[in-house]
Amino acid sequence: MKAVSRVHITPHMHWDREWYFTTEESRILLVNNMEEILCRLEQDNEYKYYVLDGQTAILEDYFAVKPENKDRVKKQVEAGKLIIGPWYTQTDTTIVSAESIVRNLMYGMRDCLAFGEPMKIGYLPDSFGMSGQLPHIYNGFGITRTMFWRGCSERHGTDKTEFLWQSSDGSEVTAQVLPLGYAIGKYLPADENGLRKRLDSYFDVLEKASVTKEILLPNGHDQMPLQQNIFEVMDKLREIYPQRKFVMSRFEEVFEKIEAQRESLATLKGEFIDGKYMRVHRTIGSTRMDIKIAHARIENKIVNLLEPLATLAWTLGFEYHHGLLEKMWKEILKNHAHDSIGCCCSDKVHREIVARFELAEDMADNLLRFYMRKIADNMPQSDADKLVLFNLMPWPREEVINTTVRLRASQFNLRDDRGQPVPYFIRHAREIDPGLIDRQIVHYGNYDPFMEFDIQINQIVPSMGYRTLYIEANQPGNVIAAKSDAEGILENAFWQIALNEDG
Repeated sequence: MKAVSRVHITPHMHWDREWYFTTEESRILLVNNMEEILCRLEQDNEYKYYVLDGQTAILEDYFAVKPENKDRVKKQVEAGKLIIGPWYTQTDTTIVSAESIVRNLMYGMRDCLAFGEPMKIGYLPDSFGMSGQLPHIYNGFGITRTMFWRGCSERHGTDKTEFLWQSSDGSEVTAQVLPLGYAIGKYLPADENGLRKRLDSYFDVLEKASVTKEILLPNGHDQMPLQQNIFEVMDKLREIYPQRKFVMSRFEEVFEKIEAQRESLATLKGEFIDGKYMRVHRTIGSTRMDIKIAHARIENKIVNLLEPLATLAWTLGFEYHHGLLEKMWKEILKNHAHDSIGCCCSDKVHREIVARFELAEDMADNLLRFYMRKIADNMPQSDADKLVLFNLMPWPREEVINTTVRLRASQFNLRDDRGQPVPYFIRHAREIDPGLIDRQIVHYGNYDPFMEFDIQINQIVPSMGYRTLYIEANQPGNVIAAKSDAEGILENAFWQIALNEDG
């Protein structure tokens, strides 16, 4: 009798590092689960596969307390039994930036290579919707397959669970949706009544929605230990569902069957954030705005300030600190896991998320200052202090720049590298106690105060470069006088806005 469908049972666990529990709580379970997984893979040749949730942060957490098991893990990965990657963490795809998604894959796949080959599937079984540009990002890493649960329905153009998915540039992946989620095969009972109660309705849904009739029954759940009696269960399944074929598989085997019927697949485009059949939690976009704002600020600081500055410094002969940047990235990528950046966790977990962001930002701020100082200190020596303006964009910029000059003088002159005076406007000036600048100054009896000047200057700064101005203390400068205008105007090249007297 020809089988109605082939049911692929894939052992796995979904691993939320933190959620309503902390990372340390989940680590306790992880140590126990990993020992069971490794022992079963090592001792049972019939137990062919185990998917470690597509993220290498699990292994980092595990090796932090069980480093002696690296060789055991590597052996199972190399044998193709323990399936790891391609992600570093199970990222959200709609709140974080594209660059963060790229780095998540980059670090995840690189970490996999220390043990073997990564799974080349964009596996996001629980993320709350899919960005429409994921096929583009996946293709950049040689990934042509994706598997996910949330966000898709027939309103996108097909009622089938297998289709081709394209991003706006035409990049394409083969998609397999998990219409009933990643946990429908969790804790499968071994008796007929229990199995029928669980699976009769599932099979109807899965087979109706499948183009290929290759059905996925993921055997696992959140933090779930592996099911020790899975082969007993599979024997019972064959007995009560003789019209179906049951096999233990890895996800790649399912995709091979799908790709063999490529001509039968619909092509869909765009993002998947439809909550018709499953929750996509759109309101997470506005939860814990303090964390969302910190995330956006730090992500921007690393991508648009620190890394371009590090690149500029590298072209000038300084070291590009990959290790420090990786540490920053991994701290924020831990926060990009769907529950974490979604801020749908406990207050205790949110405090840990904030702490990771604070650590990453502290590192970023200090490395920014380090690179700027190294560049400035290695310029030709001058009697005048230097004011260095950096432009880290790939185009020249003419900007009104607000900055602060601190010196022991009541006036100063600004000049450029050609010796020409640079006009500036003083927004505010204040006297500073020298003890607040450097206690050693006061220690040696020098009590003369410092002055801080908040100034505005207009300068053109070259692309991915800098402009150096020189500060000549106790020299009269080209200070722009404040103008009084009865009419308040805000304007640029495109707009002119008049301010009313009432503001």
